[in-house]
Amino acid sequence: MVSAVFHSPTGGKTVSAPVAPLTAAQVANAAATAAAHMQRARQWHNFWMAVLPPLMGFGLLIGLWALVSITTKGSIPSPYETGVQAIDIFSDPFYRKGPNDQGVGWNVLMSLERVAVGFGLAALVGIPAGFVIGRFTFLSRMFNPLISLLRPVSPLAWLPIGLLVFKGANPAAIWTIFICSIWPMIINTAVGVQRVPQDYLNVARVLNLSEWKIATTILFPAVLPYMLTGVRLAVGTAWLVIVAAEMLTGGVGIGFWVWDEWNNLNVKNIIIAIFVIGGVGLILEFALIRIATAFTFEDVKS
Repeated sequence: MVSAVFHSPTGGKTVSAPVAPLTAAQVANAAATAAAHMQRARQWHNFWMAVLPPLMGFGLLIGLWALVSITTKGSIPSPYETGVQAIDIFSDPFYRKGPNDQGVGWNVLMSLERVAVGFGLAALVGIPAGFVIGRFTFLSRMFNPLISLLRPVSPLAWLPIGLLVFKGANPAAIWTIFICSIWPMIINTAVGVQRVPQDYLNVARVLNLSEWKIATTILFPAVLPYMLTGVRLAVGTAWLVIVAAEMLTGGVGIGFWVWDEWNNLNVKNIIIAIFVIGGVGLILEFALIRIATAFTFEDVKS
């Protein structure tokens, strides 16, 4: 029993009264309440650490942008003027007033279509080629010098070849996407195959497995993270290249839209296009990173 001592306000005799001890349930409730408060505080801290730094970064960007607009005396539109123009553009992004006068939505979709076709063809060729090159030493020594020679070439240097061969701007742009997307997938897939532990291949040889069985049951699960990294790099490169290719080939596309707005001296639309291009690229990058991190070795085995 715990006692509490009370003093008389008149300076009289001290009275001691017994106080009941806390029960186990009360102690547990107090501990749970404290843990809940700590958990909420931690959640708020994590929330602000996730939100505040990006907001400060965007604030810094807008501040520098406004400063440049002031120092150039309006040659570069201010963030407010560009924002007003963006509201007008995105209020109807899918209008059509002619073959070369379409909304920004159609231009983005056309660029994404070209990227999808060129990238898909590169994946169909590059991933199997990476498996074969990584699997067989003779082929690796045969193709590595060619890859080292062709990979550093600027993708736009291939555009005239595409125009000459395909006789059209759209297939030439797809060809440019294909040739710039194929190298990361070949290289990363081949490196993944070469890093498969030799013990796995020795077991496959003892079990007398066919090459198809080795590729599907041993190589593919181990190479998948490398392959997805190559896919992510290839998509990022393809999205960068399509803008420059469309500036040269014309037609409908976000790159052509940028060039057309420059010819019209509409700098506000050019800045809006820069943010659109960056936003789409960010979405593609984020989606592919999530896919790549979802496929771990344990997930593949299961």
